[in-house]
Amino acid sequence: MKNLNRIIVNGGVLSPGELKYICEVAESLGLKTISFGSRQDILFHKSVDQEKLKAYDNLQIIEPDGPIFENIVSSYVSADIFPSTSWLTSDRYLYVLEQFRRQPKLKVNITDPKQRLVPLFTGHINFIASEHEDYWYLYVRLPEWNKPEMYPALIYSWDLDKIVWAIENILIEEPETIETIFELVSDAVDTNNRTVDKPLEVPFYPFPYYEGMNRIGLDKYWLGLYWRNNKYDLTFLKAMCDRCAENKIGKISITPWKSFIVKGIPLSEKLQWEKFLGKFGINVRHSMLELNWHLPVGNKAAISLKKYLVNTFDKNDISTYGLTFGITDYARSPYYFTSIVIEKNKQPNLIPDMPMGDTYNLLYAKNFDPNTREYIRHVQDIDKAELPGLLMELSQLYFDQLGTDREDEAKQEQIKEKSQIGVYQCKNCLTVYDESYGDVTQNIAPSTPFDQLSEGYVCSLCEAPKSNFEKKIVIK
Repeated sequence: MKNLNRIIVNGGVLSPGELKYICEVAESLGLKTISFGSRQDILFHKSVDQEKLKAYDNLQIIEPDGPIFENIVSSYVSADIFPSTSWLTSDRYLYVLEQFRRQPKLKVNITDPKQRLVPLFTGHINFIASEHEDYWYLYVRLPEWNKPEMYPALIYSWDLDKIVWAIENILIEEPETIETIFELVSDAVDTNNRTVDKPLEVPFYPFPYYEGMNRIGLDKYWLGLYWRNNKYDLTFLKAMCDRCAENKIGKISITPWKSFIVKGIPLSEKLQWEKFLGKFGINVRHSMLELNWHLPVGNKAAISLKKYLVNTFDKNDISTYGLTFGITDYARSPYYFTSIVIEKNKQPNLIPDMPMGDTYNLLYAKNFDPNTREYIRHVQDIDKAELPGLLMELSQLYFDQLGTDREDEAKQEQIKEKSQIGVYQCKNCLTVYDESYGDVTQNIAPSTPFDQLSEGYVCSLCEAPKSNFEKKIVIK
């Protein structure tokens, strides 16, 4: 990453004209290809003349040694083509992204929980759509925090930028809890929050196939394109942008999987697009074994390892439908978003100048769902030759337990809910009002909800007012 220049593409969304201009800038700097990053940005994958690059001040360019700013990740790319929350349309994404006038220093994700293509929790500030129109759950994971914590309010669509700005401004106070962040943000900005009335539910969907020409509705298609080496030819990209303009296609979307999607290809133009792809020799028939990998940018060792593993899977006719794989190393932050992680260990410094073979650890997400944010270590310190067999073992485990763990969890949750009750406790003397029993001392009948008690109700022991009671959850 120290040699990469990043071009900010807010939400991974840009017009064909913008992409073509970026390609022309890359050509002027002597490049023949560009790459895509896991945060839906565009990468110039080798050192270029930084002075020449500075001339293009109309682009948001993050230089390797420059100030740290982050691209906003969004699941706009999934809208209209994969499962989605009903109110979160393509236009709504664009309106939300438009409000961000400053480039954030923290990683911001704006996502739909019903899609699987874009990870939900890889940001420092994660907005996740709720069922309430224009309201979002907020999960905060500051750089020094180990896991995301849920903000105790739903955020209004037009307050997202204000919330990000407020959180960045309070970092100087080093808040340690989500409650502290809530208090500081509430003091700093006026927002149109809404009460969280139920916990976030993230349904499980197998990882989608995102390549090739696919139908949308009755008269449109979407096209997903993927390069194995993540080096996209500038000549092809410029010609594709021209074709998009001819077909009045307004947006191109970058995925976190170093690929991109074009939506809205007219039915009447499908054959012309297929001929266009054929002219450039573009393959749009990669297997799922190829598509569901996340690798560090420009890492030849990771690309070689992936090729070795995919070839082994292919020879053994192994299905990985619904699974995703990541290759990382000891230098990367351990915050993953794939079902299975192949973690390369740091080589020990035992004997100078004596090469040692690489060893790896295998981890998998609970239920093989990275949105659980819980990873289980399967094996550690194994050789490369052992990886294929163990990955096949994990693949079989995935299919064996597919659906069963979630059924068991649902049953346990039902049992838990039945065994938990809510009571109201006086903060002064700790006397409890249990709705199932009422209050015989004040002629309150059993099964009377606390909310239906008159405002004149007082604690039966210390006579504190009703407002002095707080709700508690107890196990019955």
